[in-house]
Amino acid sequence: MDRDIRTVEDVLRLLDGLFASGADRWTARAASWWDDFYADRSKPVPFFATKPDENLVSYLDRGLIRPGRALDLGCGPGRNALHLASLGFAVDAVDLSPAAIAWARDRAHETGADVHFHCGDAFASTGAALDGPYDLIYDSGCFHHLPPHRRISYLALLDRLLAPGGLFALTCFAAGAMGSELSDTELYHRSSLQGGLAYTPESLRWIFSDLTAVELRRMRDEPSDSPRFGEPFLWTALFRRDAQPRTAADCWSIR
Repeated sequence: MDRDIRTVEDVLRLLDGLFASGADRWTARAASWWDDFYADRSKPVPFFATKPDENLVSYLDRGLIRPGRALDLGCGPGRNALHLASLGFAVDAVDLSPAAIAWARDRAHETGADVHFHCGDAFASTGAALDGPYDLIYDSGCFHHLPPHRRISYLALLDRLLAPGGLFALTCFAAGAMGSELSDTELYHRSSLQGGLAYTPESLRWIFSDLTAVELRRMRDEPSDSPRFGEPFLWTALFRRDAQPRTAADCWSIR
């Protein structure tokens, strides 16, 4: 007889197990799946190219983000981390996949970029050792691969690592364009994430309601010869952590 639920982390691990093993894209067990995905570096995958996200470039060009300490979550082959490092950021970048990290390190060596790469699970207490606070936490395509209960882990990471006054930015699947629109409850019934979850602007504002929304828009479509990556099936969002705690009225005002 098992009685092994004592902590929130115990509950989260139990919920992880409700999904079919092949659906896992978010724990250390998923590293081999991502290794296979990144094994062929010549695959015509748009985000394999060494191009930063167009929204990230836009934030920087408009002065919404300024150099400081940055964390790239789910960095893949490192395209956004390298861009930030080239502009004077002190960058940590983390990914589950050894193959992705190896590719990112090769790119950093080729360009002379100074990025500290970490291979492991950013959300696990025994995973990648990340030392905040960070002035910027950037996520391009990690969040939409998390099951609903792991949003708790994600928000805890932001709370732990994002500096007061710091910025959090992400890109994720846009409802009506890409990703599953099944309810959170139905995902557990089906034991599948359907390849990734779609979000609406309202759901993103609600999930990240402890932060102040700065900008939320669809990613702009960039042609293949553009120096930037852009696909319109993604939302882009920029949030700020207030330097001082907000009141309940402040939180309700952005929902």
